[in-house]
Amino acid sequence: MTTATLDPTNPFAQPSALPYGLPDFAAIRDEHYLPAFEAGMVAERAEVEAILSSAEDPTEENLLLALERSGALLDRVSMVFFNRTSADASPELDELEERLAPRLAAHHDAIYLDPRLHTRLEALHAAVEAGTQELAPDAAWLLHTLRLDVQRAGAGARPEVQAEIRELNGRLTSLETSFGRHLLADTNAAAVLVEDRAELDGLAEGTIAAARQAAQDRGHESGYLLELSLFSTQPVLAALTDRGLRRRVHEASVTRGAHGGAHDTRTTLLELAGLRARRAELLGFEHHAAYVAADSTARTTEAVDEILGRLAPAAAANARAEAADLEAALQVDEPDATLEAWDWPFYAERLRQERYALDDAALRPYLELERVVREGVFHAATALYGITFTDRPDLPGYHPDVRVFEVHDADGTGLGLFLADWYTRESKRGGAWMNNLVDQSTLLEERPVVVNNLNIPKPPAGEPTLLAWDEVITLFHEFGHALHGLLSDVRLPSQSGTEVPRDFVEYPSQVNEMWAWEPSVLQRYAVHHETGEPMPEEWVETMLASRQFNEGFATTEYLAAALLDQAWHQMTPEEVPTDVSEVEEFEARSLHVAGIAVHGVTPRYRTTYFNHVFGGGYAAAYYSYIWSEVLDADTVEWFTENGGLSRENGDRFRRVLLARGGSGDPMDAFRELRGQEPSIEPLLARRGLG
Repeated sequence: MTTATLDPTNPFAQPSALPYGLPDFAAIRDEHYLPAFEAGMVAERAEVEAILSSAEDPTEENLLLALERSGALLDRVSMVFFNRTSADASPELDELEERLAPRLAAHHDAIYLDPRLHTRLEALHAAVEAGTQELAPDAAWLLHTLRLDVQRAGAGARPEVQAEIRELNGRLTSLETSFGRHLLADTNAAAVLVEDRAELDGLAEGTIAAARQAAQDRGHESGYLLELSLFSTQPVLAALTDRGLRRRVHEASVTRGAHGGAHDTRTTLLELAGLRARRAELLGFEHHAAYVAADSTARTTEAVDEILGRLAPAAAANARAEAADLEAALQVDEPDATLEAWDWPFYAERLRQERYALDDAALRPYLELERVVREGVFHAATALYGITFTDRPDLPGYHPDVRVFEVHDADGTGLGLFLADWYTRESKRGGAWMNNLVDQSTLLEERPVVVNNLNIPKPPAGEPTLLAWDEVITLFHEFGHALHGLLSDVRLPSQSGTEVPRDFVEYPSQVNEMWAWEPSVLQRYAVHHETGEPMPEEWVETMLASRQFNEGFATTEYLAAALLDQAWHQMTPEEVPTDVSEVEEFEARSLHVAGIAVHGVTPRYRTTYFNHVFGGGYAAAYYSYIWSEVLDADTVEWFTENGGLSRENGDRFRRVLLARGGSGDPMDAFRELRGQEPSIEPLLARRGLG
């Protein structure tokens, strides 16, 4: 039975007493979630009811700030639960998430479709326009975004349309949850078991040891388990000399969700695409992509199409030129062979070694996780912002692998907590991401608690974790998101840190990648884990010189995924395919029409395992990475023009960009930093597309 109160022994009943409000993971059990969600929804509805039934004229205090203070219990349990289901799921939690998804959607709709909310927001807006009310700048931006949110929820629609929208929202959230659950199960099932160690020729010893450990962890008495990352192109393909095993791994990767059986995702994704198109139609938009773009910095799908269309032909041309070189290298080993997707990473790595005398296996001993984190990621943040990091082993994480760090500002005051969850496991979804466990807010007197999740293979106990260069870049990238949360300095929790438009949120994190390449940073962390010798200077110079190598492939595989996302979401309901047999054909046709179909280059995500858009929040928004990279590349130019890694530059970037979170128009913040509109030219030069 749903009640408005929660058993006081439930850990979510009150804010955590741990430092910074860190959830008390040692006390939280699975049975605590459902009653906390139920009580949280009831409590928020009661709080909102009091706000909307007020007889007083709406003001900043009694409407905007009151809404910001509401829903505290629901926020507490939601942040913990959804981090848990992405990072350490279980069948029981998956089942609970599917049950909760439509209920949470209905709860959201009950608030945002309440006509009294629309009326009071419009009344406050009218008072501001008339000059009888004055709002603080952050409250004025909140009013602007809330009015848009309510309108986009369907507040102005007829009652029968609102009823259909409510039904659609419930079904959509259930389908998205189901997609992610089935994809995780199929990704785990698709891991490739290798019995003959000889087939693993080319892999580093640490990678082989991790594969053996993974096999043991999954209950295999013998063999080596090559677990799959979320990307189409699996990292091991760059090293495996056995072409047959390369093909086996690649085909396991690209057929996820598409081979029938219990975890086939095609029926789910087709229904998702159709229902999203229908909802957009009901709300007055041409299609779902238009609905998404209207709430972004891009504003229109025409703007999205323009940038993707400008980049695609040049990227595909570069990829085809690269393919010709790689096929020539392949034919040295196998005359008359045709370059396939499972060959590309291997021969690209070989060609990179020949041209630049450097390979991934040689780099790994110099890229030990602990040192990269402390002397690379953390050191760069200290140099830029003056912040420092202290281990807090006394504070519990939600899994034994999770580490907790306390973050202090330059003056010694506590900023918040950073939780690091680096390793892959069967219960964790693929990819890398950042979550908040506590939002920063001066209104609520809360400081941030943020989590970074990666999927690095865990070595056997006692052995070092040696990284591939791509994993180093991912560490810096995700920590850029963490910095956005940790350095937030806003009043309102809904504007904290990464609460910015989807096509802006990747911008600060992509900027943070630049410090992985910074010579003064790299020389600190790129040190041999056994000898302590620094990475040879000529290697560093070679790495810098090779940054554009294989960039045609990298840009093409990304753009292919972004264009697929747009293709699935730029359709009317009638245009969406309805038969699972049409998925692959639709995908191939869309890539061909976009001019991005290159033999040997698989989209970074194919449709059936595109979790960003069918299981997450990037539907019609995967273009965000390249859109944000325009801002990122331009900002790297700004850092370079102003002396690079310095406290002066870091403090300005912190003050103008990171600290503001979503408390104003993010593009105004960019223009204030850069002193001009963004330019695409630095991005074209970076990717060799100029």
